[in-house]
Amino acid sequence: MLDHTADLALRVYGDSLEELFANAATGMFAQMVDLSEVPLTVQRVVSVEGVDNESLLVAWLSELLYLRETHREAYTRFRVQFPAPDRLEGVAEGGPWQAFERPIKAVTFYGLRIEYQAGGYRATIVFDV
Repeated sequence: MLDHTADLALRVYGDSLEELFANAATGMFAQMVDLSEVPLTVQRVVSVEGVDNESLLVAWLSELLYLRETHREAYTRFRVQFPAPDRLEGVAEGGPWQAFERPIKAVTFYGLRIEYQAGGYRATIVFDV
């Protein structure tokens, strides 16, 4: 976790874009719950579109927050694929969860840029809490 004057900022890494997006989702939920306590009883399929990688990342994480809120679930495992440059399809695995210690309200575009360097990707994501 990074200190940030807005709300909460996370820096995430991945060897591939798929891994970066999965790690971003894991990091987001790790701020809200103890991942080791979440039952793996549910799978949710996610499909989002965007104009670039940054908008896809915000759409992906926002959809996961929407699912969390509407189903009262937490997710701990994620699979991501990009069937087209402007589309993401993924699966989130988790289970029922009621007590979110530090609920995240929204994902922002503030300072968001996905960078490729030294064989991997990184991004810093700012959340409203």
